[in-house]
Amino acid sequence: MELFIYAFAALFSVMNPLGTVPIFVGLTREYSAKEQSKTSLLTAINVFVILLISFFIGRYILHFFGISIESLRIAGGLIIVTSGFALLTGSFSKHKGMEKERVKNDAFQRNNVSLTPLAIPMLAGPGSISLLIGMYEDYTVISQKLITVLAILGVCLATFLVLRSSHYIVKMLGASGINAISRIIGFIVIAIGIEYISSSVILVLSDAFK
Repeated sequence: MELFIYAFAALFSVMNPLGTVPIFVGLTREYSAKEQSKTSLLTAINVFVILLISFFIGRYILHFFGISIESLRIAGGLIIVTSGFALLTGSFSKHKGMEKERVKNDAFQRNNVSLTPLAIPMLAGPGSISLLIGMYEDYTVISQKLITVLAILGVCLATFLVLRSSHYIVKMLGASGINAISRIIGFIVIAIGIEYISSSVILVLSDAFK
């Protein structure tokens, strides 16, 4: 249970579905309720598939390019920290490459936005992918991997519920409420990123002085 809660909380914080709510509302403004529900479901499914592939195959891609897990954790930690700072400063959408003009163009150019830009890069971005690759290396027991997969499924389910209720969330919390929650999450995300960087640097230094 502790592993599930940790994996769920870390992944949910890095993905930050709440930060995607304004983008989702903007892209689906002209959709019917049924189309919005379908887009929410497809987005969650796309994110689940992407994260699952990253979790199980990511390590082999690293080995192919000769990248060590410590290097990935440091790079991923930097990405996570910058995402956290983007949340704190209110520039999360721009950090994800989601400027307003680009969002507007995407809405006109795509019939279905569940894969891009919602799944990639808003939710299943480099931070969440690198986080999962690191978890795969950390959790070597099959039961731990299964629990992590359940945590991924749980986050995707939560993402579906958040997106499905996005219009109600916007009405209830307003832009200021969403920004306040996102900034709190941003602080947690920064802490996760720093923890990844510090632990990896310690491992690299300890191996260097052996």
